[in-house]
Amino acid sequence: MAEKVYILFDYGASHGRCIAAKFDGERICMESIYEFDNVAVNYAGVLYWDILRLSSELKEGLKKACSLYPQAVSVGIDTWGCDFAFIDKHGKLLSNPVNYRDEARYRYKDDLDNTIFGSEYEVFKLGGANTNSIMSLYELYANKRDDSSALKNADRLLMMPDLLNYFLTGIPTNEYTNATMTLMVNQTEKKWEQSFIERLGLPSHIFGDLIMPGTKIGNIQSRVAEELNIPALPVINVATHDTASAIAGVPLSGSGNWAFLSLGTWMILGVESNKVYSDEKTFATGFGNQGGCEGKNNLVNLVTGLWVLQQCYERWCAEAGSRLGWEAVNKAVADAPDPGLAFIDLDAAEFVHPNPNMPSVVQQYCSARNMPVPQGMGAIAKCINNSLVLKVKSCYHDMVELTGAEIDTLYLFGGGSKNRFICQGVSDALGVKVKAGPAETTSVGNVLMQMMGTGAISSLSEGRIISAKSSESEIVEYSPGDTAKWVSYYENYKKIMFEE
Repeated sequence: MAEKVYILFDYGASHGRCIAAKFDGERICMESIYEFDNVAVNYAGVLYWDILRLSSELKEGLKKACSLYPQAVSVGIDTWGCDFAFIDKHGKLLSNPVNYRDEARYRYKDDLDNTIFGSEYEVFKLGGANTNSIMSLYELYANKRDDSSALKNADRLLMMPDLLNYFLTGIPTNEYTNATMTLMVNQTEKKWEQSFIERLGLPSHIFGDLIMPGTKIGNIQSRVAEELNIPALPVINVATHDTASAIAGVPLSGSGNWAFLSLGTWMILGVESNKVYSDEKTFATGFGNQGGCEGKNNLVNLVTGLWVLQQCYERWCAEAGSRLGWEAVNKAVADAPDPGLAFIDLDAAEFVHPNPNMPSVVQQYCSARNMPVPQGMGAIAKCINNSLVLKVKSCYHDMVELTGAEIDTLYLFGGGSKNRFICQGVSDALGVKVKAGPAETTSVGNVLMQMMGTGAISSLSEGRIISAKSSESEIVEYSPGDTAKWVSYYENYKKIMFEE
């Protein structure tokens, strides 16, 4: 068959890319066309996303991609979850979207959970998703409490990828997988949960019908196509939440019980399921439900991933006066002692917000709890790596208890799939085979949903076979080795985390 080219945009919380995905009938080959940074802006005490810059990067990427591949089939956009913007009745953007790390969501969480709904568990039962402070529900409540003029004048609420799709097509939509990250979707019925809208006194008209992944929105509107001198390509609502897209792209070609670990700034461990888990036991473990493709549910635990290590890396680069590269960090980790006595809670309040000297925050955390204080880049990074592996082990134990699944393979994808210390540690600590990579699983899932939306494939299982064929050379397999060491580490970790 003639090669088909799909254009995709993958917006992460710190970096974005435009990629041309070329499909030859058997395999997908990715070509990075354009990359850009995503830098939040702090203004007057509020942390915003620079949406006008991000939309400009969308235009720039489209121009470059279409100049190289004028025969492209379609466009699809995925982003992180939880953040949104309002447009008014004239279709105009009312304000910059607020970043999920902004303080307001944290300030009002307890009041919403306990005063409005009676308990955090009641919120969980209605929405099914993780009741993390970053969820859009808490930002909407902050808007209500602060008497937001944007909310008062809103005609539609659009999640970040919905907004970018709207800029392209002029058609406002609410895609299902990202909508579940508001915490306001009834995931059993797959529609907005009216209890949230009514109890918070929100205007119901701002919430549009939920559109499933693999649905065509429309074509790029003529004025955008003319401005950029590009074809009016179809725009497909992919699984616009990047985690859902990554899970869709898992390189799965055989049978067996599998789980996934998406490891980037956030760490998301889970299983794909036909069931929505909304019982008290699930809530107590921190697991929740996120929308997936083809009507599936993704049961996940959403916790801090590489964020602390990334923050430390920025400090080490600043001290060195240059970009060190992650291999320099990995070498320092390999050379550092590993007593297994110092661990941090990656979700502790000390690590939530950006800090220009995160290594010292790690050291202060250990010192305050009478643990050995790691010294130097290698020891600090090893402490963080070990803590992350043990957090995975703790969450994995809960997941197996909830589902009863006997997992034989863990698919590990995202930027963390390149960290061999974490990958081997996870395999050792869990006692299961780990298949790490490709790092581009999110992009593969984006393309597969474009292919479904344009009729090139008929099912996700068909697409995952293509994903497996396409990534054979990129996947690194890890088998359990030194499991005894991690049993010992886990005993120390539990004492520190659960008995302090």
